Amino acid sequence: MNNRVKNAIYSMVLLTVVIVVWWARHGSRPEPIQIEGETMATTYHVTYFDEKNRNFKKSIDSILILVNKSINTYDPSSEISIFNLATSGIRVDLPYLLPPLQSAAEVVEASGGAFDPTVMPLVNAWGFGPAVRDMPDSTEIDSLLSFVGFEKVQFSSDSIWKIDARTQLDFGGIGQGYGADVIADFLRAKGIINMFVELGGEGMAIGMNIKTGKPWSIGILDPRSTYENQFFNAYIHLSDRSFTTSGNYFNYREVDGQKFSHTIDPETGYPANKAILSASVFASDCATADAWGTAFMVMGHEQAIRVLQSQPGLDAFLVYSTPGGIATFATPGISDNLEINP
Repeated sequence: MNNRVKNAIYSMVLLTVVIVVWWARHGSRPEPIQIEGETMATTYHVTYFDEKNRNFKKSIDSILILVNKSINTYDPSSEISIFNLATSGIRVDLPYLLPPLQSAAEVVEASGGAFDPTVMPLVNAWGFGPAVRDMPDSTEIDSLLSFVGFEKVQFSSDSIWKIDARTQLDFGGIGQGYGADVIADFLRAKGIINMFVELGGEGMAIGMNIKTGKPWSIGILDPRSTYENQFFNAYIHLSDRSFTTSGNYFNYREVDGQKFSHTIDPETGYPANKAILSASVFASDCATADAWGTAFMVMGHEQAIRVLQSQPGLDAFLVYSTPGGIATFATPGISDNLEINP
């Protein structure tokens, strides 16, 4: 075989390899499936890639109905509402109450009580619950604090009960994150390995965005945003991690010109009032990230930075006010994947 023939064969083989590689990278990529809906008084958005082109919206909506029947305090027939009204305890029938309760217990302990879902009576007293309220006075706050504390709640594999009949649970600081976990777990069980799940701003970024061939990109809301004019102060690129951002820029009460945060400090009974403006947290599951976001808003950025040093499974991007303006802090684990706007 002469060199001309060899070169021709080599060129044909090389061209074939190039075409195969291009097709593998571009031609065979499935189109993303995108679904959305409403749940937990907010919205959810899911993007995933499935070679079978299956649409799971009906199944996801059905699952989220059961999640709400487990942890939604605005539904008087939910298991958590029934527990809150009970004088002792209840048997848990649905599978979606005990898992977030277990996650909550772990963060309560690790955060030194900065996150505590038994703040429900205080949440109601400050007007952030189902009922609109006048502002509480110090006497009422002191009274409510007497039956706030996660140690007053106990649970087993099928039941949950309270030590004090007045103790109540609020999953506002963990529920949406847990809902995102449930969606992600369902899709994993269906064989989906590349997905982006967002529920009320909390979610999971799993695998990659096959359309771009890159990790998923998430915008982090600037705390100077208004409800009408929302913009990002940073972007992060994630794969196989949860994300959540806690802040008080939208959810607050204003009385006589004074703003009161919806994040209640379980120790004082009053809305948290720290220099921290927002806490974006990244973890292996979204319920944990969601709960820690609440805890960091309660404890403030200085303590949060110290706590993060002892929590290797957590990463965070914190935004806080200083006398000179606004400053940020990012853990080393996400710094390389973080783009902060000037």
